[in-house]
Amino acid sequence: MAAEIREVENISGDINQFLLQICNYSIVYFYGGMIMNKKILVAYFSASGVTAKVAKKLAEAVGADLFEIEPESPYTSGDLNWTDKKSRSSVEMNNPEFRPAIAGKVDAMEQYEVVFVGFPIWWYVAPNIINTFLESYDFSGKTIIPFATSGGSGMGKTNEKLALSCPGASLLKGKILNGSLSQTEMKEWVDSL
Repeated sequence: MAAEIREVENISGDINQFLLQICNYSIVYFYGGMIMNKKILVAYFSASGVTAKVAKKLAEAVGADLFEIEPESPYTSGDLNWTDKKSRSSVEMNNPEFRPAIAGKVDAMEQYEVVFVGFPIWWYVAPNIINTFLESYDFSGKTIIPFATSGGSGMGKTNEKLALSCPGASLLKGKILNGSLSQTEMKEWVDSL
């Protein structure tokens, strides 16, 4: 009888170890898929169309809704001439308090738990219109994930500048998504968050 009890204890121990392994796997799997299991919005501003392409691919990869952040007064090519200190984009970016007006609003923003915010990098940060967008809603308790396109610079002080515009939100570290990333690669990035 004692041998049988020991066998049961060993089986029980093996089962407990097995269950622990399953639980650990489930926790790792769940953590990796935490973003994917929530209602997601990909909101983006695109001056030339580059960020729009990335945003659309990201939205498809994660099954998100898509919203274009459009300025009330569209930018012209002259407005975007960063080499002209008097161009609209230069003037706006030289005044960190400036908030360009946005043409539309997201319907029922409260339904989203995760918001990816995409933009081109201007002067090593997000364009001021992104601050306008973030300041237009209450993001308390939501997760905000910046992503950007850039001709050569990194994210710079983007998160530092955006944090003030979304108090109460969990602002994750942003990422440059240049080049021809596949939907699979984008999904892998999201799973790694």
